[in-house]
Amino acid sequence: MTSATVGWVRSFIGLGSNLRDRRQNVRAGLCFLKDSDHIRLIRHTDLIETEPWGVTDQPWFINAVAEIHTALDALALLAFLKTCERKLGRTFQRQKWGPRIIDLDILLYGDSVIETPDLTIPHPELIRRPFVLDQVLALDDTLLHPKLGIPMREVRSKSASQVRNDTFQI
Repeated sequence: MTSATVGWVRSFIGLGSNLRDRRQNVRAGLCFLKDSDHIRLIRHTDLIETEPWGVTDQPWFINAVAEIHTALDALALLAFLKTCERKLGRTFQRQKWGPRIIDLDILLYGDSVIETPDLTIPHPELIRRPFVLDQVLALDDTLLHPKLGIPMREVRSKSASQVRNDTFQI
């Protein structure tokens, strides 16, 4: 894979699985991060079990969040994560929020706000998923939401009913 490199950028990656050996799938995702020459795995949260979100008629998930430093630009990091997902057996389906062997999502990439057809950062569902926000905050409770410009703690304190994801207004 050809990769565009930048200086080392602190990023947060969400990992999740709800098929087969869920814990092993997430651990394998963490190993891909750890073994990359362009990524330094700094630390990760404990693995937690969460209810499905979006499509609820499916097995529960095992989730974690990893803090990394990466020399890849955001699009190259996305390509790397998609390659890892395929190597771990993920097939891409049309059903949004459906079951999956592994899901690797860029939640935050430095303090960047990116909106392209292929990538949105911060992750557009981050503010709607308290279990992900809790894991990000467990790694760093001083983070600011790059688009909203407010502490992630404050984002977390708002209820999902107060969040309008289309405009990121709280």
